Amino acid sequence: MGLMKTKAISSIFVLFAIAAGIASMAPAAFADHSEVAIVTVDESGFSQACVDSGCYTPVTATVDAGGVVTMTNTDPTGVHTFTSGTVDGFAPSPDGTFDSGVLMSGDSFEWIPTQAGEQPYYCMLHTWMVGTIIVQEAAAEETVDDHVDDHGDDVAEDIELMVVITDSAVMGGTQVELEFNVLHVNYDLTATQNGEVVFEKTGLHSMEVIATHQIDAVGSDENPIDVEVVSLGIGAPGNEDEWTGPVGQVTTAKVVPEFGTIAMMVLAVAIISIVAVTAKSRVVPRF
Repeated sequence: MGLMKTKAISSIFVLFAIAAGIASMAPAAFADHSEVAIVTVDESGFSQACVDSGCYTPVTATVDAGGVVTMTNTDPTGVHTFTSGTVDGFAPSPDGTFDSGVLMSGDSFEWIPTQAGEQPYYCMLHTWMVGTIIVQEAAAEETVDDHVDDHGDDVAEDIELMVVITDSAVMGGTQVELEFNVLHVNYDLTATQNGEVVFEKTGLHSMEVIATHQIDAVGSDENPIDVEVVSLGIGAPGNEDEWTGPVGQVTTAKVVPEFGTIAMMVLAVAIISIVAVTAKSRVVPRF
C-alpha cells in the first residue's frame, strides 16, 4: 500500500510560502496533509500510562495519498518500532505494509502511502503502543493543479501577437516580410490593390519569426497595396486543438515599395549614364 524510502530534507522557502498561502485560503475539508510527523511518547516503553491518551503523537494522523509520513523515536529512554498491522490483546499481526525496524532514540523512518484508507500500526517491542494513519485522496493538491492549468491556459490565450510588415520591390513585384514575436504562428494573408485581390493564401504557418511572401504587384503612393494578416493561433500545424494565442487578430499595412532592388538598379544605371554623358561632354580648354 506504499513505498518506503529515505529522504534528504532541504528548505525551499519560496515554495513553502506559496503552499502555505494556498492552504490558508482552502476550506478545512481540503486542508493540506502532504506531510505528517509522528513521534513516540517519552518512557512509553517502560510504562503503559500513555495507553489512554496515546503512546504515539498524534495517535491518529492524517496524510494525503502520495504524501510523506515521518516516524521518529523521540523517547530518550528506549527503542521502538513503527510496524503496520494490528494487535489482538498482546498478539501482534503485522500486515507487511511498512516496518521501520528497531529505531534508536532520535532515529526516523519514512513511509509514502499510495492508496486511501486507514492504516493501523504498533510497536513490535511494546504492543500496547498503537496508532492509526488515515490516508485520504489528495483533493487539495488536485484542486490547486486544476487552478494552475486553467490559469496557464488563460495566460496562453492572453499572449499578444506582434506582427511587423515591411516590403521591398523584388523581381517586378513586391516582397512582403512578416516579423512575428513568437514561433509557429498560423495565419491568413491577403493583399488587395484598387479593391482587387492580388494575393490570398489561407492556413499559412511560420516556423520561424520571419516569413516572406512574393506579391505580383507593385504599389505606389497613388495606388498602394493593402496587406492584411489574420492570426489563426500559435502551435504546430495539424494540432489545432492545442493551439494557443489570439485567434482572429488582424494586422494591416499599406505597402508602397520605395527604392527596392529593381529601383536601386535603375537608379544606379541612371547615375552611370549621367557620368558617362558628362565625361563625353567635357570641354578641354586650349592654351
